[in-house]
Amino acid sequence: MARERQLSRRSLLGRTAAVAAGATALTATAVGPAAAAATRDVDVAIVGAGLAGLTAARDLVAAGKTVAVLEARDRVGGRVLNLSLAGGGVTEGGGEFIGPTQDRIKALADSLDVATFATYNTGNNLLYKDGKKTPYATDGLLGSVPPVDAAGLANAAIVQASLDDMAKTVPVDAPWTAAKAQEWDRQTFESWLRANAVIPSAKFLLDVACTSIFSAEPRELSLLFVLFYIAAAGNESTAGTLERLTETANGAQERRFVGGSQQVPIKLAATLGDRVVLNAPVRTIARSGGKYVVTADGITVTAKKVVVAVPPPLAARITYDPLLPAGRDQLTQRLPMASVAKAIAIYDTPFWRADGLNGQVVSDTGVVSSTFDNSPPDASYGALMGFIEADEARAQDAASEAEVKAAVLKDYVTYFGAKAASPTSFVLQRWNNEAYTRGGPVSIAAPGVLTQYGPALRKPVGGIHWAGTETSTYWMGFMDGAVRSGERVAKEVLAAL
Repeated sequence: MARERQLSRRSLLGRTAAVAAGATALTATAVGPAAAAATRDVDVAIVGAGLAGLTAARDLVAAGKTVAVLEARDRVGGRVLNLSLAGGGVTEGGGEFIGPTQDRIKALADSLDVATFATYNTGNNLLYKDGKKTPYATDGLLGSVPPVDAAGLANAAIVQASLDDMAKTVPVDAPWTAAKAQEWDRQTFESWLRANAVIPSAKFLLDVACTSIFSAEPRELSLLFVLFYIAAAGNESTAGTLERLTETANGAQERRFVGGSQQVPIKLAATLGDRVVLNAPVRTIARSGGKYVVTADGITVTAKKVVVAVPPPLAARITYDPLLPAGRDQLTQRLPMASVAKAIAIYDTPFWRADGLNGQVVSDTGVVSSTFDNSPPDASYGALMGFIEADEARAQDAASEAEVKAAVLKDYVTYFGAKAASPTSFVLQRWNNEAYTRGGPVSIAAPGVLTQYGPALRKPVGGIHWAGTETSTYWMGFMDGAVRSGERVAKEVLAAL
């Protein structure tokens, strides 16, 4: 059970290794640095070179508009990041999975000749609960649901069906208008689960699903927000379901990108050339003389319109003149990032496969409660990836990398045996400690946020428009949502120019 979230050494953050299929890492040496052009005058200034900002830039350029994309980091991709491995190759430190109904990220990847391959899913999953390991098939009668007691399974099935049914009544473009929005937004997901997941093992399954999907605890989330997220796990012709969020086969974790997911933004940015400026964190956006002056480190851009394509909490750290409307500012104050890290241990071979395991674990203990086989498609080496999420992620924020590694490998040994104790290398990406992310995979909403402040999420403020996965109506929190938001905001800006 999982979704798309991720971690490595600080020294690796801007150095996306040579990636497969000949893509060149886009760093400050590959794109014009800020110093190359101290001022620019364009139609649209775009803040953030993640998938949302780059997609918006692509569409605006295709429509004949001039753009400048200002990126704070020394790389493109935002929450999508390839990590270099000591022995060669890459692994994903950020968003990596795609699945059915994630049409826009797939179309973008196809257009850039970035291929996908199936997430390794052959063999048994492992349930580790109450100190006991239980292998279970991924294609059994109940799919890949962990084999807890019969009463718990029955209760969990009822809860899942109820959530899916409620989600069908939530409009993905305006969840705050749902008929029961006020009722659902007055309670946390935790309080609803306590009233409905009455069998302890069912509550365990839903708790794991929650942390795996959101990297947040049930107590942190509005029930309405959870229902919207489920509704958004589809597309215009396919209703979203909780199962699609949690599953590997036929779910959001079904496929990965050959050579790592960051190839998509790297190749997309390469088509934009020196329109992308790295090492340029935006400090102010000011209205002046009928245009906007966007001031970043080393460069100032004057533009008719501005697209802010960064997470809401980071958008709030920019100084705006005039001030943003109170509703917009209050919204961003209430959409914190969830908490996630990704730990990947590298081995000579994916040894767990010989034991009939697919590398996927669901656990009730440890620093890592869910894992995946992150090996490359040719299995030339083995990679075990573990998510560190929510409370566990926060507990590790101040720990040293050595301490986190020791805790993670202890869990891997518990799940996969003594061979897991000695990886050839280990990479860690702690998104909570990233200056230009501060958590992940997505901003989350507590009770009262959507119904009181939701309408400000995508509403332009003058000539300032908002993008990023948090603004997507489908697949919020995923790469697909980011691409969709970029496509939407480009149309919005073109209509306003």
